[in-house]
Amino acid sequence: MRLILTEDVAGLGGKGEVVEVADGYGRNYLLPKKLAMKATAGALRDAESIRKAHEDALRKELEEAQATATTLAGTRVVIAAQAGDEGKLFGSISAADVVDGVLKFTGVQLDRSTVQMTAPIKSIGLHELMVKLHPEVQFALTLDVIPA
Repeated sequence: MRLILTEDVAGLGGKGEVVEVADGYGRNYLLPKKLAMKATAGALRDAESIRKAHEDALRKELEEAQATATTLAGTRVVIAAQAGDEGKLFGSISAADVVDGVLKFTGVQLDRSTVQMTAPIKSIGLHELMVKLHPEVQFALTLDVIPA
């Protein structure tokens, strides 16, 4: 069965691609979930424009991620938190707190899922975090936790 993908399907292809799949897979999975449409003559003409629009959207997303990374790379974000005498925080600094700190210091809005933390930060001092904006774009961000 010949189909045009209307969404990205892992292991099969990207939006706008024309693929050849088993009849049962197309009829029972791809078509009911609206992940693909039948490759008719009219749809094949439209497939090229769908694919180009998808590629343009992906390229724009990559360019925006690179611009944000250029803006934030090497930035030091300061977050004040309540801490005891030994430098241990009463609570912890999470990815949401990091996103709020970046917004206050730089005005750039990040999604908290882009901040990669192995564990919450529980002490004052400098901490290095990775921010992954796109599969091809990631950078280091320095977080300075100070006692409030």
